Amino acid sequence: MLSEKLHFQNEHGLQLAARLDLPADGEPMAYAVFAHCFTCSKNLTAVGHISRALTQAGFGVLRFDFTGLGESEGDFAHTHFASNVSDLVSAAQFLEAKYEAPRILIGHSLGGAAVLMAARQISSAEAVATIGAPCSPEHIRHLFVDDLDEISRKGEADVRLAGRVFTIRKQFIDDLERHNTPEAIRELDKALLILHAPLDQIVGIENAGRIFEHAKHPKSFISLDTADHLLTEPDDSRYAGSVIAAWSARYIPADRKRAKQGPPDENRIVAETGREGFRTEITANGHTLVADEPLSVGGTNMGPSPYDLLVAGLGACTSMTLRMYADRKELPLESVVVRLRHHKIHAEDCSHCEDKDVRIDHIEREIELRGSLDEDQRSRLLEIAERCPVHRTLESEIVIESSLKDLASSKSI
Repeated sequence: MLSEKLHFQNEHGLQLAARLDLPADGEPMAYAVFAHCFTCSKNLTAVGHISRALTQAGFGVLRFDFTGLGESEGDFAHTHFASNVSDLVSAAQFLEAKYEAPRILIGHSLGGAAVLMAARQISSAEAVATIGAPCSPEHIRHLFVDDLDEISRKGEADVRLAGRVFTIRKQFIDDLERHNTPEAIRELDKALLILHAPLDQIVGIENAGRIFEHAKHPKSFISLDTADHLLTEPDDSRYAGSVIAAWSARYIPADRKRAKQGPPDENRIVAETGREGFRTEITANGHTLVADEPLSVGGTNMGPSPYDLLVAGLGACTSMTLRMYADRKELPLESVVVRLRHHKIHAEDCSHCEDKDVRIDHIEREIELRGSLDEDQRSRLLEIAERCPVHRTLESEIVIESSLKDLASSKSI
């Protein structure tokens, strides 16, 4: 995904650090805002995995650090739940002013409670997703229950959370009690997706049940099975991201999806590989694909290899061409299955190769024709397979022109 570092101001004029993640072609069909968990930051690994899954599905994602956290300005000791909600609204306003108003709101843990509360102030949002969210922000009091007496007596206390020390003031505790999240959930009037792990030791699964009970339809629940609260296992956060992406796509108007799909002859395919590994995101005519290499050659095997995609294109073109021909000639072809294998062979093994001292690409293509076809019809279809456009392209002379894009106009990765 493309990723750009940004800053925007909250209602108090403080600069909040953000990162805008975009699909490989830089043209999202819609935007989402992501709110991280209590005392976390936008750079949490799980947040990155979820954002990547969304960008693969064509969404742009703005993830940011709340006031006093991560790279954002401000003193965390002066913040509270209400300020988190306000920061979320500021993030949505920034997106609307500079790009496009967000249609999806996503929140993790206390960030989930914050998006439920902020949603009614962000009219552009059509759907809300929460991950391990408490039904009420007051739930997080248990994180510093041993310090409540000191906070009450002195007005504040230094509390160790997730290995770091934070100053928690009485105004923070008092603010938690003032928010009626169940009422906000009942008045949400937006599609809601609740993701929660049954074994969550920080925010119990009963919170998901209460949120679901208060919410009106459309509402959905997804169990994250054995995941922990922070989704520290990459497979858990990737799964959560893919589910949110698939679910969110339902609430984006169909005309927005079609707008990304241009005529085939005008389509530009974009492939983007990040800093580490070979995992590559591909955008083609509004669709997203992932390419990778096998583990045996240093890849992560998250997608087919470039040669797999090349050969798959031949297979798809072959079956489509046969389907088109059979329909036009009204042949009783029920279905086509094309099985292919690519490998390198020595030219000496090739009976029609002129140069016997080189290695050449060899593609085996087996075509299965299903239907009540006679031998003449089957033979004719095999002849037609040899004429499919991709087959002809692979056997013709291909000219590839390469150029470098001006670095000044490139986004960071």
